[in-house]
Amino acid sequence: MRNRTRWGALAMGTLLALYLAFTVVYAIQLVTDPQPVARAIGWALIILPLIGAWFAAAEFVFGFRTERLARRLEADGGLPDDRLPARSSGRVERAAADEIFARYAAETEANPTSWAHWFRLSLAYDASRDRRRARWAMREAIRLARADGVL
Repeated sequence: MRNRTRWGALAMGTLLALYLAFTVVYAIQLVTDPQPVARAIGWALIILPLIGAWFAAAEFVFGFRTERLARRLEADGGLPDDRLPARSSGRVERAAADEIFARYAAETEANPTSWAHWFRLSLAYDASRDRRRARWAMREAIRLARADGVL
């Protein structure tokens, strides 16, 4: 499953890079046009892909760091082994995820400087379908792991 996800991310990243390259080529054509409006659009088409590339690179770095922490936690035997009931679609039952969330939130509150606890809290947030807070907790786990020299 990991390789499939990794290949999917690589394919999407390659397609994005191709799209950004074509956009920049078109932007250069517009920048050399004598019309001021065309030049302005051309400069916007150069700047926007750069911003997009920066965001894509940040997401890839986030993914790689998350994966490294997951491997480290798995090697240490710290990944949660909770067997939560799931629907036929594979999604975890919301009530069960919310119950388990309380436990991981309490553990993280008791150990606020532990990247492993923040990582598990991120997984609990994700199971509870709160992706925004899951990413926030994972960023905190990455920050703490970097401070500890784990990453």
